[in-house]
Amino acid sequence: MTGFNPRFTITPKVASALMRIEAAKESIRYLPITPTVLATLRETARLFSTHYSTMIEGNRLTQEQVSKVLKKREHFPGRERDEREVLGYYAAQEKIEQLAAANKPITVQQIKLLHALVMAGGRRRIKPTAFRDGQNVIRDGRSGRIVYMPPEATDVPGLMKDLTDWINRSAIAGLPCPIRAGIAHYQFATIHPYYDGNGRTARLATTLILHLGGYDLKGLYSLEEYYARNLGAYYDALTIGPSHNYYAGRAESDITKWVDYFCEGVADSFESVRKRAQKAADAGDVDASPRLQKLDPRQRKALELFRQSDAITSRDVEALFAISQRSARNLLSDWVKRGFAVVLDPAKRSRKYGLARELNELIQ
Repeated sequence: MTGFNPRFTITPKVASALMRIEAAKESIRYLPITPTVLATLRETARLFSTHYSTMIEGNRLTQEQVSKVLKKREHFPGRERDEREVLGYYAAQEKIEQLAAANKPITVQQIKLLHALVMAGGRRRIKPTAFRDGQNVIRDGRSGRIVYMPPEATDVPGLMKDLTDWINRSAIAGLPCPIRAGIAHYQFATIHPYYDGNGRTARLATTLILHLGGYDLKGLYSLEEYYARNLGAYYDALTIGPSHNYYAGRAESDITKWVDYFCEGVADSFESVRKRAQKAADAGDVDASPRLQKLDPRQRKALELFRQSDAITSRDVEALFAISQRSARNLLSDWVKRGFAVVLDPAKRSRKYGLARELNELIQ
């Protein structure tokens, strides 16, 4: 492998989209939304993402049915595969939040783990899935003609390593995160490393890159909705190159058209989130106190734990942020010193923590 070096141009359309993205991001950052409202908006975004991403792949469940499958574990006869897809995608979104909280460079192993969750149908004890070991030709469902022939299976591991190396290298070099995420989405779809689940995993990996780059918007947006509302444009933007064969020009193609499409989609999605969050603020569903704004990102996220339970443990924090138990204990100790948390049960093995009394209003 010679390394991944995408060809693209930052057009005026992309430059405009980047400015819109930054404006929406800053606006949402300073909206002091309470954990209760935030949880509601985030859950809606997860449901939207799950519904639209699986719908793109042919899932037949309606948005209402998706909600029932996830919340009530209702079953719909003849839709068992659709149900498994929904449960898998939702579980992978939860993993993204943990990986983003750990704030470590993206790896091939993380992508394999996301794919495993996508395909596991809601099962949580899974192993990262291996890449395909054979060719996976994509054909037109009606005509049967070859639409795309991905690279040979023997080249996939090297290409995926090149991709993750480029993602991390371009982050250090300062390439804007939305552009980086969009290019990663395109290249993942181009490599097509699995027999099934490529589109869903590409969209999840894209979201992970955005979150790691600080573009999580409190977890309130759904890029999948943007793709699904105009599938023709989505597939058209991904179809680049003089041939359907990876080795006949696809790998070296100029992907400016896709970068334009993707950045425009991020801008639209972020602006939609800004409107919904502002509407919640205008309705008075915000905390008037400056206390919420003074908390750091991890403390704000931990408020969700305290909203669910009066007492938490280091294991709860370990799971929330995907960190070691030792790091979780150190974090809790620091929170106690800073007046964010208090020790409820001092027993060393089962030590429990509560939210400082003066901050209880933030979780009401």
